Amino acid sequence: MNIDIGITTEDRAKIADALSHVLADSYMLYLKTHNFHWNVTGPMFQTLHTMFQEQYTELWTALDDIAERIRALGHFAPGTYKRYAELSSIREEAGVPNAQEMIRQLVDGQEAVIRTVRSAFRIADEASDQPSAGMLSDRMEIHEKNAWMLRSFLENGAGGVQG
Repeated sequence: MNIDIGITTEDRAKIADALSHVLADSYMLYLKTHNFHWNVTGPMFQTLHTMFQEQYTELWTALDDIAERIRALGHFAPGTYKRYAELSSIREEAGVPNAQEMIRQLVDGQEAVIRTVRSAFRIADEASDQPSAGMLSDRMEIHEKNAWMLRSFLENGAGGVQG
């Protein structure tokens, strides 16, 4: 079926591909954050357990928005672990690290998503795809805030997680 929304077929394909990478990174970060929520231990347990839950819950909602935008552009959204692993710049954690390492990995994951989103934003913006660009701009803001909040736990002094 022909889609005529003012974005060329080629541009829609580029945007959908970029959004597929965003979806994969977001899903992998969701999975890692949920895993760490379940398995965090130590003196900051309650604070981290709650923060991780807030972050993975927000990510879960975002996954649907990203996938639905890919569909609105006329493409299928990736939806398997295998495909996410191929597309994502975030790698799974095989073990159960300590709380400080969990936080470090989640900071790295948030920053990886930001880089992927920023790249996708440029593609959407160049194609005058305002709905995708707007969604991606919102995603950058959320991930930048999450990374900042997580980094605050790694600072020395009161409240920081010690290794």
